[in-house]
Amino acid sequence: MGSIDTPTITDNGSTHSHAAAPADGDHKPLPSANGAQAEAFPEPEATKKRRSSMLPLEVGTRVMCRWRDDKYHPVKVIERRKMHYDEPSGYEYYVHYTEFNRRLDEWVKLEQLDLDSIETVVDEKVEDKVTSLKMTRHQKRKIDETHVEVGHEELDAASLREHEEFTKVKNISTIELGRYEIETWYFSPFPPEYNDSLKLYFCEFCLNFMKRKEQLQRHMRKCDLKHPPGDEIYRSGTLSMFEVDGKKNKVYGQNLCYLAKLFLDHKTLYYDVDLFLFYILCECDDRGCHMVGYFSKEKHSEESYNLACILTLPPYQRKGYGKFLIAFSYELSKKEGKVGTPERPLSDLGLLSYRGYWTRVLLDILKKHKGNISIKELSDMTAIKAEDILTTLQSLELIQYRKGQHVICADPKVLDRHLKAAGRGGLEVDVSKLIWTPYKEQS
Repeated sequence: MGSIDTPTITDNGSTHSHAAAPADGDHKPLPSANGAQAEAFPEPEATKKRRSSMLPLEVGTRVMCRWRDDKYHPVKVIERRKMHYDEPSGYEYYVHYTEFNRRLDEWVKLEQLDLDSIETVVDEKVEDKVTSLKMTRHQKRKIDETHVEVGHEELDAASLREHEEFTKVKNISTIELGRYEIETWYFSPFPPEYNDSLKLYFCEFCLNFMKRKEQLQRHMRKCDLKHPPGDEIYRSGTLSMFEVDGKKNKVYGQNLCYLAKLFLDHKTLYYDVDLFLFYILCECDDRGCHMVGYFSKEKHSEESYNLACILTLPPYQRKGYGKFLIAFSYELSKKEGKVGTPERPLSDLGLLSYRGYWTRVLLDILKKHKGNISIKELSDMTAIKAEDILTTLQSLELIQYRKGQHVICADPKVLDRHLKAAGRGGLEVDVSKLIWTPYKEQS
């Protein structure tokens, strides 16, 4: 999943210029002229009673809520919790903004809700259809750069409902990782002892996490790591890639999965990380190597999967790192002498990201060869699976089936148009800087 194009974020506490009538009848009247006016024109008793009878709001209620952009947006109440005082108005509500991705779900106070806008019944299918239309092609292209979610999401409709019920409320609101404080997007199943922690502090090198800043400070004085605990297989300028074996570094692998789940919605958390290799991309400076993102792959894949899961951390998004990680996974496949493909099923946005990569790589080659090349030759050159090449070229209407075989149509103007639509390719992988031997099981 990815974020949609949302308005600029401002502070939460701002007041809307044409705010709805007070949501809570227990608000004290403002002093001075407003207070006198409130007494001169008291709210009708019937209105007070009607609002009081609505509280506390039931889970499932649909209402308009004032968001960070100081505008009202439709929300659905997912959960509620009592505050310290025992009154019908003494609740906070966890809401889902139906126009936006689940990552923006949050706890809100009653005064942010416009009780006059409460809806009683909404057709779920209609709402889903409207929500899906909110994302424009331009917005999807922006997501292509910021976030890819692939694999680990074999969820049918029933499983998806169960998943959303189990993970409906974010348990960790923010994390501190290196010099960044990052708002989380989704639920992650941390051990029970962290259930009461709204914020966690991560060591950016070993990924151990703690409840308090003082614990992190004590840990940093003892932790002697300055980079991920694996082999550095690539360095170009300030960029490094480390390969971490999940079997040799089990705790690191599990901590990485906990961290990644905070930013990936339909990712299955694997506690058995022994079967995976993790490729950690870092920006390096004199303080150490700081993780910006990663991808994982199975050590042995019967289906030729060369990537299982991929994430660029929020502070480093929109910088070309996601495209770099995809390209890097294919460079490893070339070194292995195999074709590769991302783990299936791909999410819609995962497919969008990969289709962009496949388009750029394939069309660059077609331009150079003026179309005089076969799908098998394209696959051998790029390590992209033949099926992925075929579906990409079909989606671009660049291939025809004639006399029992596929024929590529490579009009230079058409290729240029598609390349322009696919956008920039991101950071280049300098293959000369890749020093890597394919994984072999040690006996």
